[in-house]
Amino acid sequence: MQLKAPASSHAEYAKYAERADETMQLRTGDVVASTSAAASTGSAPGRRASGGSRRRRKAPRPSPLAPLVARVAPYARRLRPRYPHPDRTGWRRWAPSWRQGLGAALTFTGLTVAFLGVAYAATDIPENINSYATQQDNVYYWSDGTPMARTGWVHRQEMPLKDIPADVREAVLAAENASFYSDPGISLSGLTRALWRTVGQGDTQGGSTITQQYVKNVYLNQDRSVSRKFTEAMLALKLDNEMSKDDILEGYLNTSWFGRGTYGIQRAAQAYYGKDVRELDAGEAAFLASLLKGAGLYDPSLSKDNHARAVERWSWILDRMVDIGTLSKSERAKYKEFPEPLKRAPGYDTGKQSDYLVVLAAQYAKKNARISDKEFDLGGYQIYTTFDRKQESALTDAVTKAREQARKDDPAKAKTVHYGAASVATDGRILALHGGPDHRRQGYNESNATTVPAGSAFQPFVYAAALEHGVQKTRDGARTEVTPQTLYDGDDGIPVMTPEGPYWDRGGKQVAARNDGRKSYGRISLSRALALSVNTPFMQLGMDTGLDKVRDTAQAAGLLSSSFGAQVPAMSLGSATPSAIRMASGYATFAAGGTHVEPYSVARVTRNGSRVPLTKPASRRAVKASVAEAVQSALTDAFRTAHPEADSSAGVAGKAGTVQKDTASWYVGTANSVSTAVVAYRLDLTKSLEPLPLQGIAGTSGDSVPYTIWSDARGLG
Repeated sequence: MQLKAPASSHAEYAKYAERADETMQLRTGDVVASTSAAASTGSAPGRRASGGSRRRRKAPRPSPLAPLVARVAPYARRLRPRYPHPDRTGWRRWAPSWRQGLGAALTFTGLTVAFLGVAYAATDIPENINSYATQQDNVYYWSDGTPMARTGWVHRQEMPLKDIPADVREAVLAAENASFYSDPGISLSGLTRALWRTVGQGDTQGGSTITQQYVKNVYLNQDRSVSRKFTEAMLALKLDNEMSKDDILEGYLNTSWFGRGTYGIQRAAQAYYGKDVRELDAGEAAFLASLLKGAGLYDPSLSKDNHARAVERWSWILDRMVDIGTLSKSERAKYKEFPEPLKRAPGYDTGKQSDYLVVLAAQYAKKNARISDKEFDLGGYQIYTTFDRKQESALTDAVTKAREQARKDDPAKAKTVHYGAASVATDGRILALHGGPDHRRQGYNESNATTVPAGSAFQPFVYAAALEHGVQKTRDGARTEVTPQTLYDGDDGIPVMTPEGPYWDRGGKQVAARNDGRKSYGRISLSRALALSVNTPFMQLGMDTGLDKVRDTAQAAGLLSSSFGAQVPAMSLGSATPSAIRMASGYATFAAGGTHVEPYSVARVTRNGSRVPLTKPASRRAVKASVAEAVQSALTDAFRTAHPEADSSAGVAGKAGTVQKDTASWYVGTANSVSTAVVAYRLDLTKSLEPLPLQGIAGTSGDSVPYTIWSDARGLG
């Protein structure tokens, strides 16, 4: 088709073009001109010519989805709402068709499934679970295996599922989730009810499976929110796929709240029935299971209404067990009367002497089992101590009796008097100790305190060092042997000698030894001097033996290096400040034939039934057996000389210890292979840490209070 311009002048043509219809102007002149210009100038296609013409646009490429869209379009047009419907009347004109409703439902379902799938895939089981839910208390046991004390913020102890009776497990399943072993970890109907209660108002209990409850206990918190409930469901599904049902049930039973400050079925059994979970019957188990619905509503001790609710639910749980086939009708018939729980949870004598024992045992367990403070505080440990219940009771009674007598005799001085005592077996076991009047009022442990000097109770260590190493009278001379019959000067006030002459202190004063009461004994054998507690021979004996040898021997026998001060002649008179535990341990070394075992307070540690490696001290040779025998013989003579009326049939050996300036009084001795040390001293903690003179509050050297406590504790009084 060819369009020709009119045969007229260019001006007439332009005028004609202006009058053309504005909606359809065929500007052929421009087209021809543009084409001619392009041809004459050789312009590349797509570039504008000088006449201002435009390039042609390419037609769009067809979409690869066009065939699919063409097929779906008719159906989409049918689903597209047409409002109002022209072929309907009334309200029906606005109602969607069945096709539209079905399409919307399928779309919603698909999106929901896709969302849940993505949420499930994105849900990870947290590695760090709720530490509070898994925190446990630590249990301490006497040496006979009976519980002594429990410590920790949470009263909870894990129990393996195999140790929980079947009746207990079935009672919980009947009460909380009978379909536990067959469900996927969540209950859709229960979840719907729980969500409705969360959004609305009402009881928040129920509606969750055991798996969901376990997730809430261990991974989440107790908030009422839709997001928390959704997360709980996702975690429950995930957990159900990754953990065995038995493991989930075990975790649930060990983390659930049962009231009375307890978490877990084991502590619940002890709190309500005073027994381990292994000893529960089906009736008791049914009551404990009822507490899972809310301990505040079902603990009978709280109110009469609680009691009525508890009895009703207890009966329902037993009937439910029959219905699901886990309890026979004949067994059910045995439980006619409600098993009344204890009015209150059994208590423990904490805050008094047992707390001193607990602190000492905890320190030992953490150090020797290599348990960090953080791990220990999370709990779950069973600490089997070496403490003997009967001996602890006897020692505590003896000290209490002495304390009460002091209050009667001299109330003013009695306020500042302190007693420390400890009993250590020859194999190193700490059997008993007295740490103070009350751990809540006095936190530090008197039996483990290094407060006052040992005084003349230190003489056996000087004697043992001389027998072990001999003496050296001249600086370069050979050492000579010392025997129990070796004689020394026992007079009061004799100067202390060195190979070069008298010993002078830093103040330029000659050092002399003093006996109690300024009494002189003349030439006296070492064994006799020990029996009579004569100071002057041992002060010189220490110099002749070598103070370094004396110190080494005392440490080998059990005293700590930290209790020693400067190596001066006064060291032989007991300037060291050992604790009662260490003094008892040192004397135990002599009673054990010269072998020493470091004192220890824990025999075994387990965590939730599994043994924890514990480093126990080994015995080692401290002095020769002959030396230990000689020392023990002299201590036996010392006991018999001071107390001829006492029964010595139990192999009793021991001696008193006095301190210069009367700041402490000791008695240390062994009987029946148990060494006991008792110390009494005065200290006013409100003023200073400097010991005060006893001034008779601890008795006399012939009838001392420490000896009375010692003999009463050992059953010799």
